[in-house]
Amino acid sequence: MKHVTDLMRGPDYLKEGWRTLRQPGLRRFVLIPLALNLILFSALIGWGIQQFDLWMTRLMPQLPDWAAFVEWLLWPLFALVVLLVLFFGFSVVANIIASPFYGILAEKIAEQERNEVSPPTSWRDIAMLVPHSVGRELRKLVYYLPRLVALLLLTLIPVVNFIASPLLLAFGVWMMAVQYIDYQADNDKVGFRDMLRWMQTRRSLSLGFGLPVYVGMLIPLVNLLVMPTAVAASTLLWVRERDQQAS
Repeated sequence: MKHVTDLMRGPDYLKEGWRTLRQPGLRRFVLIPLALNLILFSALIGWGIQQFDLWMTRLMPQLPDWAAFVEWLLWPLFALVVLLVLFFGFSVVANIIASPFYGILAEKIAEQERNEVSPPTSWRDIAMLVPHSVGRELRKLVYYLPRLVALLLLTLIPVVNFIASPLLLAFGVWMMAVQYIDYQADNDKVGFRDMLRWMQTRRSLSLGFGLPVYVGMLIPLVNLLVMPTAVAASTLLWVRERDQQAS
């Protein structure tokens, strides 16, 4: 029964995280990375469309008249590829770009939760965080990619793929929890492996939190709002659950 209760509590943290972002002093740590990612991915999509259109312009004259339908097939395929790249690439690249801001966002929310006060954050403070923040994101990739590749390979094996496919989904949900809980864990000087061990003691709660984040990240544009909301929610989850455990 406790596992079911914990699964249901995960989405509640996400709702509270969304409300928390409306507090004064937090918006710039949301809007700045949001603007940076919008500019980057708009530029990449525009460049991709331009290159694909150029390639189609060269290809179509070389095809016979009866093969003109190929153009109508390739454009939807291109759109599908763009969506897949946005889903997988966006969550990786966007989190790397936003990581210094999200680390500070998590810190500010944790301070409010713990009734602590720190000096205002300057641009110099943000710049100094970049090497460490990017390094921590790469550490998560080292954890994520080998397991992802192994699960993808298992999905290609007949019979085994019936088990591998749900495991792949569960791992994606788990990684959403890992991705965002890590921000405040890092602020609290908790090592990555120690954080994972703590999350394993809160597995149902972590999966209950990761599932709505995973679903939200699948939806273009909505995922832009899901990311900072997940940072806020995971910070509340980490601070409350860990401090309660410590007491």
